[in-house]
Amino acid sequence: MCQVCPHRCKLSEGQTGRCRARKNVGGNSVSINYGKLTSIALDPIEKKPLARFYPGGMILSVGSFGCNMDCPFCQNDSISMAAENEVPTKYVAPELLADYAVRLRDDGNIGVAYTYNEPLTGFEYVRDTAKMVRALGMKNVVVTNGCFCAETLAEVLPWTDAFNIDLKGFTDEFYKKLGGDLETVEAFIKTAVQSSHVEVTTLIVPGENDSPSEMRELSGWLASVDKKIPLHVTRFFPRRKMADKQPTDIKLLYELADMASRNLDFVFVGNV
Repeated sequence: MCQVCPHRCKLSEGQTGRCRARKNVGGNSVSINYGKLTSIALDPIEKKPLARFYPGGMILSVGSFGCNMDCPFCQNDSISMAAENEVPTKYVAPELLADYAVRLRDDGNIGVAYTYNEPLTGFEYVRDTAKMVRALGMKNVVVTNGCFCAETLAEVLPWTDAFNIDLKGFTDEFYKKLGGDLETVEAFIKTAVQSSHVEVTTLIVPGENDSPSEMRELSGWLASVDKKIPLHVTRFFPRRKMADKQPTDIKLLYELADMASRNLDFVFVGNV
């Protein structure tokens, strides 16, 4: 049984879990996406999005393949929903990625962001690389759905300077649709904020998580953890299995952000 996330996939020898990134090898849950990068770019830190962590800086951003959730609106499904043989990869060892990050300092780079797919499906690579990046005096950022067990978070938390965590909505029903677990994400946020900078993103999907009452509850809960946690309220655009929907109404987006700002000190509107 894989212990990395709450799905607890029961895998026979050689079988891959629902994340497509872990396999039973010799009775152990092994990352098969370790160091296998599908994407690499030098991005503005605000693109993660992080608004209050080294604003104006750049960060070397990398992704692999696989995700333990199945969001019908995913913007990166070509890699997050891909299996090992369905997308081109290039192996980059942790020490090589850390060295590359250092060489980009003159371009404004502050470190490495693990992003694009769900990086914690291969937490071992995040952990190993982050240790080297930290030793070189640079920063580590993890962009994650937060739907992972406490033991997985503990592997990367000591080396992570900032998280952006997707809080997809605030009902158990919505999370079940996406193949996730709200309670697990809440616990992840509560733990991460104790030792790292944390920002949260909620994508507003029309007809799914766009009610004022849900935003009131979501922002109220987040404020109960720490009212200084920045919340990014972002606009949905038609993607993947939701290509037939309309983009989020901009007026509604600002109304929900205004509602959240009654509970939180920092609320940002994105994708407009």
